[in-house]
Amino acid sequence: MSKKMRMISMAPMMDCTDRHDRFFLRLISKNIFLYSEMIATGAILNGDKKKILDFSEFEKPVALQLGGSNLNELSECCKIVEDFGYDEINLNLGCPSKKVQKNKFGACLIKEPDLVADCLSKMIHSTRLPVTAKTRIGFDDVENFEYLNSFIEKIKKTGVKTIILHARKAILKGLSPKENLRIPKLNYPMVYDIKKANPEIEIIINGAITNTKDIKQHLTKVDGVMIGRAIYQSPYFLADIEREIFNNNKILSREEIVEELVEYVDKEVQKGTRVNQIMRHTVGLYHGQKGASKWKRYLSDNMMARDSDFQKVKHILEVVQNNEKLALVN
Repeated sequence: MSKKMRMISMAPMMDCTDRHDRFFLRLISKNIFLYSEMIATGAILNGDKKKILDFSEFEKPVALQLGGSNLNELSECCKIVEDFGYDEINLNLGCPSKKVQKNKFGACLIKEPDLVADCLSKMIHSTRLPVTAKTRIGFDDVENFEYLNSFIEKIKKTGVKTIILHARKAILKGLSPKENLRIPKLNYPMVYDIKKANPEIEIIINGAITNTKDIKQHLTKVDGVMIGRAIYQSPYFLADIEREIFNNNKILSREEIVEELVEYVDKEVQKGTRVNQIMRHTVGLYHGQKGASKWKRYLSDNMMARDSDFQKVKHILEVVQNNEKLALVN
């Protein structure tokens, strides 16, 4: 897999980056690398595998992020994920939630480098897919280059060639996952230093990156940039990324995106998918634009309930067309 494929990626986000969101994002961006939300090994092994793992070829390239630390479970999941056709398997070493810690995966594993190395080695020997890791730069009172670089060295020796670094440490006690996204201070220079010390592996930076100017700056220091909330909250930010980072001007308008989505919703509803499972991801499509409030209101009033009617999805095109007219006037 070429480095360009991961130059810009969408962060795995719980309850956000499911297959419907990835379809929606792919309508806007042909070049971004997409990730699933984190899926625990137990969910895959004990649940409905097709429901949990199925996705469309249109979403590719797409990686699946696993949560777990049981070697045999990780190994079995890697084989299953490969059979479903994903392009990469990523191990979550960064989620700080209490539930995740209780099950011994996520950010708490930063404290156990040997176990992490065992997990990644087992995964690599269980699949032909690239295995990558996503972690943070430290935990609790530990935030120093020596510890992090030693951790990276352990990972590197397993054969992992790509590491995604969230440029914040994880506070494992006393903060919620949301607070862990804003209270620990960003430390981009530490990520840059890790790249300097490990030039032979791909280092991708993550954490509060919100505009193309900053993306370009980071790309002078590291191999790739991963973005989460800025894209989820304002999906058409991807259009700027396509133009300014990938030099691609063949981008669908918001109206064209909604037209494609209406067709997608129609097909999915016939399979038993609820309207709100898809349309909830589109709330930010008009973020910062004239008519954004009308768009959000229509979604809220007509498409966020479990029993939302597909016929109301068809009427959303009228809202879109009015928004496009407002944009032209202004």
